[in-house]
Amino acid sequence: MKINRLETHDRLLHFKQDQASVISQGVDECLKSNPLSLALQERSAYIYIFAHPRTADDGVTKRLLWQPRLSKPAPQTNSYLFRAPSHTDLLEICWILPPKEMWEQYNKGNVTESDVVLWSIDQFKNHKELLAQSMEGDLSKDQIANIYRQIGREMDQDKQLNVLKSTQAI
Repeated sequence: MKINRLETHDRLLHFKQDQASVISQGVDECLKSNPLSLALQERSAYIYIFAHPRTADDGVTKRLLWQPRLSKPAPQTNSYLFRAPSHTDLLEICWILPPKEMWEQYNKGNVTESDVVLWSIDQFKNHKELLAQSMEGDLSKDQIANIYRQIGREMDQDKQLNVLKSTQAI
């Protein structure tokens, strides 16, 4: 089968735009709609957004789970990690690591080549400890633990208040 390079390139651009839109929408929802994310932004200059695909119960459909965090998770394949300064629309890419079996398709010269993905893969293979390392402005483990405890207490209080309000309405 003969491939038309221009048509392939156009499809790739469309795919990349769709993928960028999905990531942008996921990050935006995580930062602006997730109660934990909003609470974290009030207490920290930066938050991490960890995304990892999961297969739905039908065994075919994939969905991205978005998790706001105060610390970097351990690097793992098939995941994305971003760092967002609180209350901004800025986003730093920490890594974009596709599933291992797809790594070669991002090589230079391929239609799907990606400098960010290639850099992420190289770091994962050769400098994994650097990917996991804290970044400037990150909180200490004690500060992070205190913030999570405080947020947990506040969420418990909110639940108790909602239960109280619902019993009073009866």
